[in-house]
Amino acid sequence: MASMFQMQNTNMNQHVAFPKNIRPQSGSFGQVCLPKRTETVAGGQTIVAAVGTVEVTTTTSTRANTKTTASTRTTSNLAHQWREIQGSNNWENLVEPLHPLLRQEIIRYGDFVTACYKAFNLDPNSKRYLNCKYGKKNMFREVGLESCGYEVTKYIYATPDINIPIQNGESCGRWMGYVAVSSDDAVKRLGRRDIVITFRGTVTNPEWVANLMSSLTPARLDPHNPRDDVKVESGFLSLYTSDESESKFGLGSCREQLLSEVSRLLKKYKGEELSITLAGHSMGSSLALLLGYDIAELGLNRENSEGKYRLQCFHSGGRG
Repeated sequence: MASMFQMQNTNMNQHVAFPKNIRPQSGSFGQVCLPKRTETVAGGQTIVAAVGTVEVTTTTSTRANTKTTASTRTTSNLAHQWREIQGSNNWENLVEPLHPLLRQEIIRYGDFVTACYKAFNLDPNSKRYLNCKYGKKNMFREVGLESCGYEVTKYIYATPDINIPIQNGESCGRWMGYVAVSSDDAVKRLGRRDIVITFRGTVTNPEWVANLMSSLTPARLDPHNPRDDVKVESGFLSLYTSDESESKFGLGSCREQLLSEVSRLLKKYKGEELSITLAGHSMGSSLALLLGYDIAELGLNRENSEGKYRLQCFHSGGRG
């Protein structure tokens, strides 16, 4: 099952809060193993929520203790309600008023996106320019998410096929985000093993150029069912599928990196209760949607003939 949750947010460096009344609105694959048969992907519903900043203040220890107790109770309930929170029933009775668990999850995945911005190195004098400032083992701690209960398994790089001067040496692949998986302890709280894939928004000049490449082109991601009727903006498709495999320090495409890692993790945790959650802002929102469609169209979220892994997308400020 696939579902999508859209958030309107112009600044992902802020925490998000939601008002009480929210109304829903209606190639080459490298080492990736692809299924021979594809399944039809049902269209998901979109929920649009207004976003602002949130300020939490406590004046007495009693209020603080009450807040902690409520937070603990909400977290424990997530293990039993996570399917509904991820849209298994199209968020029936969860939107108006906004359910505390749903609000909690929107903010939590928003924090994962914010981590991309905090960790992205924009110092042109640094050896890590346009890459992540930190190693995978330390990244969450360095950005203030040391208690998130996830472990980063892979960094993701992308480069649009645009003929302009590159900015960082041999390869112009830029750090776009990361893949993380919930730890054993977090599985108990979440009710399942959660694979998170997170993308940042537009930063570099080539990425801004890619944003302007708005002509629609057939995606043709599934070789068994090209479907010319499914189209995506050419700039985002270039960012998703272009690679530099022939350069000295080149990379496979963003797509190859992601599908390979998703396949690896699904195989590693086969037999467990699993979910795949995608999150992105701006350009990263479009990449998250494109990846979600790709995973579902290829059937990578299908566990067996009887069931599917939950596939959820939290995205903000994107198009494509």
